[in-house]
Amino acid sequence: MSDTRRRRIAWAAMLVALVALGAASLWVGEGDLSDPQLGDTFLRLRVWRLATLMLAGGALAVGGVLVQGLFRNPLASPSILGTSAGASLGGVVVLLLWNTALAGVLPRWLPPELALPVGCMLGATGALLLLLAVTGRQPGLVTVLLTGFILSSFFLSLGGLLTSVAQETWELGRAVVAFTLGGVDAKGPRHIALAIPLVLAGALAGLGWGRHLDLLLAGEEEAAALGVDVRRVRRWVIAWTAALTAAAVAVGGNVSFVGLVVPHSLRPWVGVQHRRLLPAALVGGAVFLALADLVTRLVPSRSPIPLGVVTGLIGAPVFLSLLARAAREGRLT
Repeated sequence: MSDTRRRRIAWAAMLVALVALGAASLWVGEGDLSDPQLGDTFLRLRVWRLATLMLAGGALAVGGVLVQGLFRNPLASPSILGTSAGASLGGVVVLLLWNTALAGVLPRWLPPELALPVGCMLGATGALLLLLAVTGRQPGLVTVLLTGFILSSFFLSLGGLLTSVAQETWELGRAVVAFTLGGVDAKGPRHIALAIPLVLAGALAGLGWGRHLDLLLAGEEEAAALGVDVRRVRRWVIAWTAALTAAAVAVGGNVSFVGLVVPHSLRPWVGVQHRRLLPAALVGGAVFLALADLVTRLVPSRSPIPLGVVTGLIGAPVFLSLLARAAREGRLT
C-alpha cells in the first residue's frame, strides 16, 4: 500500500469517527432532549462538553508529537515526562490558594476562569524544565522514562498531600478530587474561549517548528550542521508543549495516555514528518478523548466514571501492544 493511500485511509477513518462520536455524544447523556423546557439546555451542555473534549484531546496529542520530536523518541509523552502531573499540581495549588489565603486578593486582578489555566501553565512549564535539567542535553530512553516516572510520582505525591489538606472543606475537597481524576463536567464557553488560543497557537507553532523537528530526528549535531539552532528550538518546543498541556489539564483535568498513544498509533499511517503528523494528531486526539468520554456515559454506574480512569484503561493496553510490536520489529532502541 502506498504512503499516500495510507494517509487518505487514516484521514477518512478519523473524520468518520469524529462525526459519529460527535453525534453520539450529543444524544447520549443525562437529561431528555425531547423535554420542551430543558431540552435546549441539555443540548447546549453536551455541545460545550464535546468541544472541551476535542480541545483537550487535540492539545494532548499535539503536545505528545512535539515531545517525541524533541527527544527523538516515539515513546515520550507529556504524561510520562511528568508534565501533566506538574500541570495538575499547579491547578491544585491554585484551587487551594483561591479558596484560602488569596481568596480576597486574586479576584481583583485575575478572573476565576483564568486562575486555573495560569496555574496549570506554570506547573507544566516547571515540570518540563526540571526534567530537561535533570536528564541533560542528550537524554536516553531509560533516563527519560525513569526521570519522568520519578517526577510524576513526586508531583502526584505533592498533589495527594494537598488533596488531603483540601478534605477539611467538603466542597473544596470534592473540587480538587474531580479535577485531578479528569473530566469535563461543568465546562462552558468561557473555559473553551480560554483554551482555544493556547491550543491553536500551540498547533500552529508546532507546524512552524516542524521542519526543525524533522531535522532533529537525525541528531542534534547533524541538525546544527544544517543550520538549526538546537537550543532555540528546544526552548520554544518546551514552551508550546507546556502551553498545550496546561490548556488540556485546565479544561479536562489529569487525563493520561492521549499524548502517547495517539501519535504512536498515527505514525505508521501518516508518516514521521511533522507537517503531516501534527494535524493528524490534532484530530486523532479529539477522536480518542471523545470515545473515552462516551464510554464513561455508556457504562452503567451510580456515580460518574472519571475521564482519566477510562483513558488509562484504554490507553495502557493499546500502548503495550504498540510497544510489543515495535520490539518484535526491532524499532525499539
